[in-house]
Amino acid sequence: MKIGLLAVLAIMALSAPLSGQQNESIATVPSISIASRGEVKVNPDRANIQISVQTRATTAAAAAAENAVKQKAVIDALRALGIAAADISTAGYNVYPETRYEPNREPVIIGYNVTNTLSIEIKTLTMIGPAIDAALAKGANMITSLQFYASNTDVARREAIGSAIQKARLDAEATARAAGGTLGQLLEVNIGAYFPPPPRPIQLRQMEGRVAAAPVMDTPINPGEQTVAVDVSTRWAFVGGSR
Repeated sequence: MKIGLLAVLAIMALSAPLSGQQNESIATVPSISIASRGEVKVNPDRANIQISVQTRATTAAAAAAENAVKQKAVIDALRALGIAAADISTAGYNVYPETRYEPNREPVIIGYNVTNTLSIEIKTLTMIGPAIDAALAKGANMITSLQFYASNTDVARREAIGSAIQKARLDAEATARAAGGTLGQLLEVNIGAYFPPPPRPIQLRQMEGRVAAAPVMDTPINPGEQTVAVDVSTRWAFVGGSR
């Protein structure tokens, strides 16, 4: 865990214009203001994979028909692994012509490409490799995205808040000593920006489908770690030294 801190000394007189006895009872309060950031590492427990089937034929209808057969086989293979139907969705479907260009001639369409992309939510990370291998074996030929993320960061966020405040106190104590006094009570604390860990993308090359019967090794996947960060600002009473 690494905590980044920005400490600002602000010894200032704070008094609010109040009426009557309240105004007389409020004395000037010298204070020290400290801003701090806490960071906590978390292990991702979820992943999203985008898997595509790309087909080509002389007509758009033929390319789409072949694509439909292969994509159904891919979906059936993923479902056979135990991935819920609700976790498999269509992320994109594209049909576009393949054109040949020659000098001094009109472009000629020589075929059509169809790409059907699935988005798969993986809730058990050990299923990532088998899901990729099963999809490739059934006709998928593009793995366009793999991202890891943490589904619940509440505990890590609270740990980051505690770490930030603890470091803020240490900085405030050091500041008070340097100013010739001591640190008093905590007057104010504000929880600022919260930075949840963004999805961690893994760059993958386009992959050709494997033959299902081929004795291949499961695709190895390493999710690594992600960082949860929280900013806090604090204000502490400053007790000046004796003159």
